[in-house]
Parts: sequence; C-alpha cells; structure tokens
Amino acid sequence: MARASLRRTSDPDDPSSSTGLFGRASVLEHLEALRQCLTRSALAAGVGMLVAFFYIDHIFAFVFAPTRKMLPPGTTLVYTQPGEAFGLYINIALLAGAVLASPVISFFIWRLISPALYSRQKRFVVPFIGLTTIGGLGGAAFSHYILFPYMIAFFGTFATGGLQFMPQVSEVFGLYLKMLGAAVLIFQMPTFAFFTARMGVITAGLLWRHIRYAILVIFVIAAVITPSADPWTQAVFAAPMIVLYLLSVVIAWVAAPRKTPVAAGAE
Repeated sequence: MARASLRRTSDPDDPSSSTGLFGRASVLEHLEALRQCLTRSALAAGVGMLVAFFYIDHIFAFVFAPTRKMLPPGTTLVYTQPGEAFGLYINIALLAGAVLASPVISFFIWRLISPALYSRQKRFVVPFIGLTTIGGLGGAAFSHYILFPYMIAFFGTFATGGLQFMPQVSEVFGLYLKMLGAAVLIFQMPTFAFFTARMGVITAGLLWRHIRYAILVIFVIAAVITPSADPWTQAVFAAPMIVLYLLSVVIAWVAAPRKTPVAAGAE
C-alpha cells in the first residue's frame, strides 16, 4: 500500500504531484508565480511599447484611418486639453506594445496554469498560444475595420444645421478601446471551446442542441453594442458571432477526446 501510494504521488501525469500553481505549493508560492507572470508580461508589453514608439506616427494614422473615413464631410478629431494629445500617443504606444507582446504574454499565462494540468494536456501550449493570438487579432480587426467605424458614422448622423460633430480624440480612443476589448473577448470563443471540449467539460452535441438559445443571446448582445436600431445593422454585427459559435461547435467535435479501443471494450 505504501509503494502504491508513493507511485501515485510521484506520477508525472498527475497535476496534484507537482509543486506548481495548483499542486502542493503553498499560498505564497502561488502568489509568487502570479507575480512573476504579471511582471514578465508587463516587461514584454514595455519592450513592445518601446518598439512601437519608433513607428508611432504610422500607428496613430492606422488606428484612426477607418474612423476618419466614416466621419461626416468637414469633420475632424479635436483635442481640448494641453496634454491630451501627448497622453493619447502614450496610450496608443501601450496598446501597440501589448499587441506585439501578446504571443509572449500568452506563453507566460500558459506557464502559470500548466502545473494544474496533466502532462498530456501540457502539449497544448502551441494550440493555446496560436488560438488566443489568432482570436485576438481577428477580434481586433473586426472592431477596427467594421464595428467601431460604423458606430462613429451613426453618431455623426445627428449633426444638423444647429449641431456640429467635433469628436474629442481622447473620448473617441476610449470608446475604441472598449469596443476593441469586447471584440477580442468574443473572438476567443473558439479557443474556449477547444480547451473545454478537450477537458471533457463541453461537447459538440451540447453546443449544437443549445444553438437556438445561443443565437438569441448573440442577437441580444448585438442589439446592445450596435448603435443603430435597424435589424440589418444588428444582423451585420451578429453574423460574425454566429459564425464563431458554429466554428466552436466544429472545434469542440474535433477536440473531443477519442476513446481508445481498450477503453471502449472495457465499457
């Protein structure tokens, strides 16, 4: 019995035998691992920020180019505080730095949570970094080129003879960041489906059976984030989320653990 217990404790395929994040480590060791993850992620973002400063004018033009195209004729972005433009450049450089460092940050996050996983699950580090990066870039592109410019265009329709649309650049960028963050989170749906299906938490059948409720929730979200009340605009914003959900169903089916012939025979 003692030998069997020793073998279970030292089993490399058992996360409870590790001294990592969720293993036999103390609370202080857990906090130290979290501190290292946050510190290294901040350093990676800082290096990316320094790189972005060399191209800040091009990045600034890139960030606001789709928005400027959707502004009413004769409308321009303005700033009203002395340090507002300088602070905006700092924030844009920080955003660009975080984007450049996102694969490295994903790797640090993976290292933080990997001790809680079985050794066979740790092989998913490459899919984890790849899916989170692709999902983040896809969500950022959708918000940058479609979602946010259409919102600005809608707000510009209220300009009349007695009202002039002069959006403050810091307020515009603040709203831009909020929409960008929401889109990036939504586009992580396939990543979430991959790992939860791989761990046996969800199945493709479960997602497919609840697709009607998922579509209802998606249209509710689209109605909340869409500035216009017409159904066509809401459908345009809801369509990518529906595609992501259907993609998640496929990914959940592909990622589902397959039963081996021995296990199937045992059942």
